[in-house]
Amino acid sequence: MDKFKGSTDAASATRAVASGVRSAAPDSVVVEVPVADGGDGTVDAAVSAGFERVFFESIGPLGSPARSSLALFGCRAVVEVANSSGMQLMPAGEVDPLGAHSYGVGLGVRAALQRGATEIVIGLGGSASSDGGAGMLTALGVGLLDARGDRIALGVEGLLSLCDVDLTGLDPRLAGAQIILGSDVDNPLLGEHGAARVFAAQKGADASDIAVIERALGRFAEVTTRCLGESFESAAGAGAAGGIGFAGLAFLGGQMDSGARIVLDLVGLRDQLRHADLVVTGEGQLDQQSERGKAPVAVARAARAAGAQCVAVVGRRRLDLPRVAVMGFAAAYELIAIEPDERKCMRKAVGLLEVVGRQIVTDGWV
Repeated sequence: MDKFKGSTDAASATRAVASGVRSAAPDSVVVEVPVADGGDGTVDAAVSAGFERVFFESIGPLGSPARSSLALFGCRAVVEVANSSGMQLMPAGEVDPLGAHSYGVGLGVRAALQRGATEIVIGLGGSASSDGGAGMLTALGVGLLDARGDRIALGVEGLLSLCDVDLTGLDPRLAGAQIILGSDVDNPLLGEHGAARVFAAQKGADASDIAVIERALGRFAEVTTRCLGESFESAAGAGAAGGIGFAGLAFLGGQMDSGARIVLDLVGLRDQLRHADLVVTGEGQLDQQSERGKAPVAVARAARAAGAQCVAVVGRRRLDLPRVAVMGFAAAYELIAIEPDERKCMRKAVGLLEVVGRQIVTDGWV
């Protein structure tokens, strides 16, 4: 299972469904594998699969000290935007779409390098900022300079005065590291489908803020193209995590991949599926976005490849059953069908997931 945002994390959701199945079919063999799609919960999923959790001192999106974590296994590390520069690190009820930055993500990458990581997955999702990854680059030693040769301020507005990029201070350990960018979206940096116009409103931006962000990211892209001799703003995924995808592609030599696919590889799901008769997966909502790279659909595809049936358990289903079937699900259970009051449903999600686990057995799937 993936997380049910606002209700429960992936591990708790997985445990609840498993508990329901076990109570109704005590002789069944149930394997619990929490998953994610590159957003919040990616580090947790890796830790559940045997990675070591490593804490590091970070800086939140508005500059406050924060304690974040990454996952490490040998020379492989997982850094998560959500827990290093994400919305969850913003003060309660506060938004700052122009001032928030991604500096903490760079500190996470540095912490991974200091631990000897040579393959670093950056899970792009849950970002509080729309700074194009400028903060991340600053933390990694890149000089983003104004017309006087001074470093620009962190945040979106600093990008408006960007004139040059100095790469001489870029952490040299990055030259020997492979950077993998895990995302569940393929949006470009700019334009109608870009970071500002599609995602900035989720971070508190109004129409005037979105116009400023678009202009700032355009400036960043223009200067980057001039300095590097190559254009990256139209690349698939460049707009992910407020443009951190752009910075990762352009300056870190990153490779973009499906966040869900990366996580499924990290947790060894395909090995677990070899002997599976049924796979249960799900998250808060099954909708059009699910088809664009969300974890449950990736799980359903892996289950189909392994010859196992797959059912979804979600808070709410916003697709008709024929479309759900095309996505690879033999059935889809909704928590809202058990508890129609949405607030109560979210509050009682763990208990409802256990009820559905029992129902899956009663319905003959196990």
